Amino acid sequence: MKIDEDLAAVAAFTEAEQFADVRRHVDPAWVREALEATGTATVRKRRLPAEQVVWLVIGMAMFRKWPIHDLVGRLELVLPGPTRTVVPSAVAEARGRVGAKPLERLFEMCAQRWAHESARRHEWRELSIYGVDGSTLRVADSTQNRAYFGGAEGRDGESGYPLARLATLMAVRSHLIAAASFGRFEDSEIVLAASLWKEVPDNALVLVDRGFLAAGILVPLARDGRNRHWMTRAKSTTKWTVLQSNAIGDELIELQISAEARALDPSLPKTYQARAIKYQRKGFRPQTVLTSLTDAKKYPAKEVAALYHERWELELGFNEIKTRMLDRQETIRSRTVNGVDQELWGILLAYNLIRLEMERTADDLGVEPTQISFVSAMRLVCDTWMWCSIASPGAIPTRLRTMRELFTGLVLPERRSNRSYPRAVKIKMSNYLRKRPAPRRRA
Repeated sequence: MKIDEDLAAVAAFTEAEQFADVRRHVDPAWVREALEATGTATVRKRRLPAEQVVWLVIGMAMFRKWPIHDLVGRLELVLPGPTRTVVPSAVAEARGRVGAKPLERLFEMCAQRWAHESARRHEWRELSIYGVDGSTLRVADSTQNRAYFGGAEGRDGESGYPLARLATLMAVRSHLIAAASFGRFEDSEIVLAASLWKEVPDNALVLVDRGFLAAGILVPLARDGRNRHWMTRAKSTTKWTVLQSNAIGDELIELQISAEARALDPSLPKTYQARAIKYQRKGFRPQTVLTSLTDAKKYPAKEVAALYHERWELELGFNEIKTRMLDRQETIRSRTVNGVDQELWGILLAYNLIRLEMERTADDLGVEPTQISFVSAMRLVCDTWMWCSIASPGAIPTRLRTMRELFTGLVLPERRSNRSYPRAVKIKMSNYLRKRPAPRRRA
């Protein structure tokens, strides 16, 4: 029968009754464990229990244009009662009771399973490929948020919104986020990233930009694990001593560690070795990649130089979150610090859920995860989550056939490596002085 063929074709994804419902990837036991471990499990019976609040926060990241209290009814998160909705104050109270810790714990549990497993599946020369980078997100301009997060300051005063800084460890070949850290705007991404190094597994390579070119960062990364490596680009001011020439443009070098760095971390040696690979891509200036991959036979120079450019996948990942998922409305809605933390973990969970769906789709279609359209996949996930919340079992066979056809439209054409996108200023900060919102005076 045709329906049997359809069911068999999507067997790799999930059971028919749960097909395309994004929630199927998260074991309900994980949610309960996260709530119990943080002491926020629901004890008394409520119409909006803690387990459903977790999914509400994730839904807030996917359905940015919908009022939060409206999502409760539309996603069938409220327990049976006279109506499918709850009053906005009840939703705010429920979010406050749950807090940020359960979402953080759930993200860590899911990331450990999904991202590291994905990185192992897409290895390069028996090394899992990760990247670390940072970014910022606007948060609601409340007194509490501005006092805690702060913001950028320029000639014309403070930024219009407070800013939270975010650093992530990403499996670059699938964009799944393995770990994250966020804090105030004044916290540098290097400081935030310091907490991520312990999450890097053995037999891994971490790609970072030139801002991370410091012995206090790179030496412990390689030293404190088994077969852990790093790769970055040299700065114009970076100096080293050549120890050995492997080939033209491929040298074993020694870098000095400053007395200041060793004073901050007495475990650092006076020098450390690395490999400098010089190359030039057509139409670009010559570049030098520095890496702890010192074995020139095991790790060919051409492959190493080409591999560094996969660091751009980090930028594409941040673009997917800020431009696509948040629809360029990067302002986090929550007006409290705890609410911002909760919402940020929800955003990362939602992003990983979409990316996991994309990886499973890529496997089924025989392509790489980065060749699946994020925008199309996100719309499909949102549409089907909404559909699954209201559909009857009898409608599933028809929906299966439709979904299978839609999957083939997710594949992007191969990337064109000869394209260039010079950096440009798109939005200029206003020359006018900032005018802060003030509460209205009641007559």
